[in-house]
Amino acid sequence: MAPEQDAEAVAERIFNAALGTIDILSIHLGDRLGWYRSLASEGPASSAELAQRTGTSERYAREWLEQQAVTGLLTALDDDNDKGNDKDDDGGGTCRFSLPPGTAEVLTDTESLNYLAPLARMLAGAAVQLPALQEAYRAGTGVGWSEFGDDARVAQADMNRPWFERELGNALNQAPELVSRLERAGTMIGDIGCGAGWSTIALARMYPAAAVTGFDIDAESIDLARANATESGSTVEFQHIDAAGLPSDRFDAVFAFECIHDLPYPVEVLTAARQSLREGGSVVVMDEAVADAFAAPGDEVERLMYGYSLLICLPDGMAHPKSAGTGTVMRPVTLRKYALEAGFHDIRTLPIEGFGFFRFYELVP
Repeated sequence: MAPEQDAEAVAERIFNAALGTIDILSIHLGDRLGWYRSLASEGPASSAELAQRTGTSERYAREWLEQQAVTGLLTALDDDNDKGNDKDDDGGGTCRFSLPPGTAEVLTDTESLNYLAPLARMLAGAAVQLPALQEAYRAGTGVGWSEFGDDARVAQADMNRPWFERELGNALNQAPELVSRLERAGTMIGDIGCGAGWSTIALARMYPAAAVTGFDIDAESIDLARANATESGSTVEFQHIDAAGLPSDRFDAVFAFECIHDLPYPVEVLTAARQSLREGGSVVVMDEAVADAFAAPGDEVERLMYGYSLLICLPDGMAHPKSAGTGTVMRPVTLRKYALEAGFHDIRTLPIEGFGFFRFYELVP
């Protein structure tokens, strides 16, 4: 049980949360308007220079640059006797701002494991849906993935991409029995809920002797996955289908990366995945590394996952009739229940560590 906090402590916490919210929303603006990327690639700039580079308003650029410097994400190089801080001065002043290396990595380096600009985009996209979420909470309905649009779809893909491209191979190598099966010539691999396809592309690159196919029910995600494959030079195949319609007796391994908790009908999908396996095959589920059981207060991972669940994952799952309504915080016991109901004989946690906020399970028929 958490120690009781007095009103002042609670007020301080909410005030600090408000400052964090301002940071997230201002980061979203800087990311979407290209301001961080301009500072990273073209160097320090005054508000007038930044606005000219990016085709945006100097007055808004000036306010954003000052706010970012005040909050500590940018560095103000000079202030020229406050000329640039006069709100009535439409010349933009001469104060110039730079992007420190740490900020540049976190907010512009799409290949870094520390890349978090998509997190701001996802949360901003969820905030836009607050009126719809309020109605869903009252009526017990949902807000589907398609309603969140590109802000959620692309943000999730961009946030997971570095992990799939840089660390997935190292992670799976911690499960040598699985890898030996994936490396065999003629191996067939399915990737359900593939989203923008980065996990599928990574699997195809890691196991060139295998045939890898990605599946997703979201048509826009499949279009994005095909475009990503073309851009990265991959010939991997993607199919727009409900994973409950997977072909039977086809795959040596089926992967489900961070999607089971989103499914309105997880047992049906896992049943189809089991039936799609060849003899000796298994299903590998990567999902959130939440605690084994509910406990309050929780750690930062629990807080983050409940946030995703409240704003995106649970409403998405609830957008379908008679949904399982799992939500992001899918405990191991819940996945085990789904797996057993789907006809699997066993479920075990794979000895994979150090892969973000995720845990890997193997479901054995």
